[in-house]
Amino acid sequence: MDLTGRRALVTGGASGIGAETVRALAAAGAEVTIATRRPETAELLIREIADVGGAGSVRASDLDLSDLTSVDAFTRAWQGPLDLLVANAGIMALPQKEVTPEGWELQLATNFLGHFALATALHGALAESGSARIVVVSSGAHRQAPFDFGDPQFDRRPYDPWAAYGQSKTAGVLFAVGARRWAIDGITANALNPGYILTNLQRHIDDETMRSLGVMDAEGNLTPLSYYKTPAQGAATSVLLATSPLLDDVTGRYFEDNQEAPVAAGDTNTPGAVATHALDPESADRLWQYAAGAIRL
Repeated sequence: MDLTGRRALVTGGASGIGAETVRALAAAGAEVTIATRRPETAELLIREIADVGGAGSVRASDLDLSDLTSVDAFTRAWQGPLDLLVANAGIMALPQKEVTPEGWELQLATNFLGHFALATALHGALAESGSARIVVVSSGAHRQAPFDFGDPQFDRRPYDPWAAYGQSKTAGVLFAVGARRWAIDGITANALNPGYILTNLQRHIDDETMRSLGVMDAEGNLTPLSYYKTPAQGAATSVLLATSPLLDDVTGRYFEDNQEAPVAAGDTNTPGAVATHALDPESADRLWQYAAGAIRL
């Protein structure tokens, strides 16, 4: 595909599947902005892509999704249309509860609320495109954690690293469902599970847990299991949702392995499926209202 003239924004695009997404979009001619907390970490990737014949330009810009001030500064500086927004950045399984200055649990803040604030502030730029796409990187972990509207920030229930992570990923899918209200503006949004991949996402998981998962040996070396993907393979579904004409006018869906995932019966943790709680339109609208209020504080 030729993406010349298309403008893309990839959060967390300096490493892992985000970097592979940037490589693919830029190689097809797109102008790509990498949004990351540490823009200097993208310098090698930017230089690499600059040497690729026909590639679009790539730049890095500072963005901390857990800080509304940072999101506001980034979106105020954005000029012109935005064709592709890939909500890729994320954190996973923080061992202890951490909160932002706004009092948000950090996984929910980074994985969902920050992206919600970013997308809503850039709505005008997305609408200006006329055919914009939002791609939300979720996880199969969403199947185990419906969004808890009664206590989303773990103020009363005991904090659990994996429940917090799963809830934040459910929120991402619900955001894609709720974004159906933007279809009239030519904006679509879809979510995906990239699969099992060893990247910086696991940086908060201790070695004992990594060994229990079978992905680290006694010497501390990472040992991906047979069903683990490479970062490039993990990025494939993100790139499909961002670019394929098969997805024209498709919105509010959930994909895995470059296919739309089947809906699980009930909310069972069925591999390869999407839980019903993540596609519920009423929950999506309720979450939209909650997030809109949270980012305005």
